[in-house]
Amino acid sequence: MCILERRLQLRGYLKEESLAMNPLDSLLACGTKLWLDSIDPDLVEQNRRWGATGATSNPIIVADLLRTGRFDDRLATLLDRGLSDEDIAWQMTDELVKAAQQVFLPVWQQTQGDDGYVSFEVDPLLEDPACAPPFQERVRRYVELAKRWSQGHRNRLIKVPATPAGLEALEELAAGGVPLNVTLIFSERQYRAARDAIWRGAQRLGDLSKFKSVYSIFVSRLDVYTLKAYPQLSPDAQGQVGILNAKRIWKLNQEFWSQHPTPLKQEIVFASTGVKNPSDPPWKYVEAFAGGDIQTNPPDTNRAVYESGRKFERRVDQLPPPQVVEEIDRVVDWDRLEADLMEEGIKKFAEPHKALLKLIGQKRQALAAQG
Repeated sequence: MCILERRLQLRGYLKEESLAMNPLDSLLACGTKLWLDSIDPDLVEQNRRWGATGATSNPIIVADLLRTGRFDDRLATLLDRGLSDEDIAWQMTDELVKAAQQVFLPVWQQTQGDDGYVSFEVDPLLEDPACAPPFQERVRRYVELAKRWSQGHRNRLIKVPATPAGLEALEELAAGGVPLNVTLIFSERQYRAARDAIWRGAQRLGDLSKFKSVYSIFVSRLDVYTLKAYPQLSPDAQGQVGILNAKRIWKLNQEFWSQHPTPLKQEIVFASTGVKNPSDPPWKYVEAFAGGDIQTNPPDTNRAVYESGRKFERRVDQLPPPQVVEEIDRVVDWDRLEADLMEEGIKKFAEPHKALLKLIGQKRQALAAQG
């Protein structure tokens, strides 16, 4: 076994039975934790063999899995128990996340709680513009649901969006010892608000040994947005806004936690790392953030990286060229960017859960017809 293989094995990135090096190993070796943007049981096993040490879930992922028909027997059992479509959606999500947690639990144990997590998203309908409850009720429900779905789970992160109500709930959740993944972060303002709320809550804990928080910074959505909103950006600057924004937030996070050290790492998750521009190489964002904290990559992105044969080196602390940074800051209205992307993000947050419920209703009818 070579030195790099042994190092990766000790860090939990390689299993005893899967020690062959692969093109993702250089990414892991330069400091990146690789998480999978899926809880498909087959993909979880495959990506674990490739070195992934965590995963995340959302209603789109769950719906895609149920649509395959692979879980129809389980759905039929739940239907026979008289569960509603809503209850079935959460039961299936919980079971799929639990299964992924089992795969990554050895990593959690080896790292003493610093890695090996699977993220579980609380009810997105709390932010549905069409039927969201009043603000304080949303806050109360975030706290209630996050505590419920985290209870009894050692390696589960609870995903809470960086909406006003989600941010308001974070201090209480951190004080309650809930491991957190703050999602839908598009700006430095949102990151600071989330981090500060969580740190206030953490200071109310008697013991910080299990305190864990991560902050999911969306990347490619910014570049899709600026292509439409700021077509005047030069070719050098276009497609770099998401990278610049995320790297700046990563640096802020590094600086804050170096001044407020905790037993476990409080980390940035580089999310939305699948490229949207077909002219971009599939590893564009993977390469840009190499060496920094956590990358939650779609399955197709990990496969493309795996098959690329490339070697990755640390780049997370390298900003775009100064002239590109100057142009982006001069042209882009960051406040407007956050507002527009949050409006779009909230819709994308709620609609997939509605689609999941609709799919379960369709499955109910189809399975009933077969019976």
